[in-house]
Amino acid sequence: MKTSTKRMGALVALLGVTASLTACGGGSANTVEPGTVNTNTEQTDFKIISGISALSGGYDSNEVLNTMAQNAGVSITWDTMSDSLSEQVNIRIAGNDLPDAFNAVGFSNYDLTNYGQDGTFIDLTPYITEEYMPNLTKILEEHPDIRAAITMDDGCIYGLPSGEQMGTAGIGKEEDYNIYTIPQYSMINKAWLDELGLKVPTTLDELHDALEAFKENDMSATYYGNEAGSTIPMSFGIDQWCWGQNIFYAGFGFTNWTNDICADLVLQPDGTVNFVSDDDNYRAALEYFHNWFAEGLIDQEAFSQTDTQYMAKCSQGEVGVATWWYIEELMGDYADDYVFLPVLEGPDGSCNVTVRDGGGINSGNLSITSACESPINLLKFYDQWYDPENVMQLQYGPIGTYFTEQDENGLWQSISDEEAQQKFGKSAGEVKSEYEVYGPKLILSDYYATTFEMEPRAVERLTDLYDYWMPFVKDTTTYPIDCVYTEDELDTIDKWRVDFENFVAEQEATWLRDGGITDDTWNAYKENLNSYGMQELLEVYQAAYDRYEETAGAADTTAPATAESAA
Repeated sequence: MKTSTKRMGALVALLGVTASLTACGGGSANTVEPGTVNTNTEQTDFKIISGISALSGGYDSNEVLNTMAQNAGVSITWDTMSDSLSEQVNIRIAGNDLPDAFNAVGFSNYDLTNYGQDGTFIDLTPYITEEYMPNLTKILEEHPDIRAAITMDDGCIYGLPSGEQMGTAGIGKEEDYNIYTIPQYSMINKAWLDELGLKVPTTLDELHDALEAFKENDMSATYYGNEAGSTIPMSFGIDQWCWGQNIFYAGFGFTNWTNDICADLVLQPDGTVNFVSDDDNYRAALEYFHNWFAEGLIDQEAFSQTDTQYMAKCSQGEVGVATWWYIEELMGDYADDYVFLPVLEGPDGSCNVTVRDGGGINSGNLSITSACESPINLLKFYDQWYDPENVMQLQYGPIGTYFTEQDENGLWQSISDEEAQQKFGKSAGEVKSEYEVYGPKLILSDYYATTFEMEPRAVERLTDLYDYWMPFVKDTTTYPIDCVYTEDELDTIDKWRVDFENFVAEQEATWLRDGGITDDTWNAYKENLNSYGMQELLEVYQAAYDRYEETAGAADTTAPATAESAA
């Protein structure tokens, strides 16, 4: 497996690191008792190895970084690289030629744990206090899930958090639903419905009847004048992220969204994990929709088409029902004829939309090494990254360059393409690329409501999510993407996950396309699920989730009360 190979390479490197540390002292002069703070504050000059965009103008001359360094009373020497970053980092670690910190290198949780336990990286936990890092401490107190995401299985924090949480709090809503909560929106051609005297369906059976009418009346040809027989009643891609069939499974009690953890994995409200592919409702859904394929109501190319091919069909007025993020983007000139489909009830009247986790928290973008003599001083510099207005400038560019004015609510407004061309001779995106700084940037949803404006398409999508789609969601329980796994758990995932996912996906496609589910084939399939490691995977994901909840719960109960919580 690829991941296993990577980790094997890391282990080899670590052996070299350990030997080097033993032979050379490994920064022992800076060693303190575990869980305690190194109080040395004499060092003010720091060397940092960092990843950087090939389009960046460089960090040495970055005015935002220089201002923050001046505020912290430190001087930073940046050793930046866009090419061969991993190779150079491995060479430096293996040779015990350590900088004071690694920035934007992208260490995995596995790397962080091993480099932390062998003494290459220091534990940052005792430094994340109001005294040393007030900005980050406040964030972790208010968001214990972020603390859980960066706490390794040994209870230590070896890397500072980064991530972007774009959610409905950014458009002023009380509940913060991530933009990825529901990745597929379904839509239907209402002009065709009106022409046929049909209402927008509210159940799968009603949708079936509408699709039959679209096909029988060849609506693409009769309504738009396209070639005879061009009508595709319904189209999507099998198990595709924003253009899959999964939202229609809601009528059978689940929506097995594609995700970065493991396909078909769901978290039950009681905190137990399960695979929907082992459920009788899953069987019922496959049998039901196979009939639609057999009747020619679903695009026969759904199993093989690319997103480009799919979008072409939709933008040419051939497709009656489809899934995507935006109606306008998918349907082009025909967009005005389409409306969102509600989440449809199944044959037994049930409906359940399960949700997915959003963009995760990364903990591998800033680690301080044992070579650093005064971590306190360096962390004063990095704590400023967790100020909303500072991270805004690190992400996009400085005030006065990328952000030139504030609206009536005090939100910074980004420069337009026209303004950027007039002022800099380049687009706004190019300006951003020149000034963007990689590293532990944490953008929370509410920053878009309090500090700087959100991109208009994101506002549109979050508004649709909150106003139209979330009312269909009965429970927002979802398996967190940020769970931390032990080495043994990662080995188990490496051993089983890919083959398990492939087996389920292939069988799902076969049954949808060809049918053939009987009691015998279903029972044989369930036995095969276990032979492909289902129980082993469930044990791993359950254990990781339980630790995550324990860490988040402990952080939540120990956090001091805020004015809001005390009210």
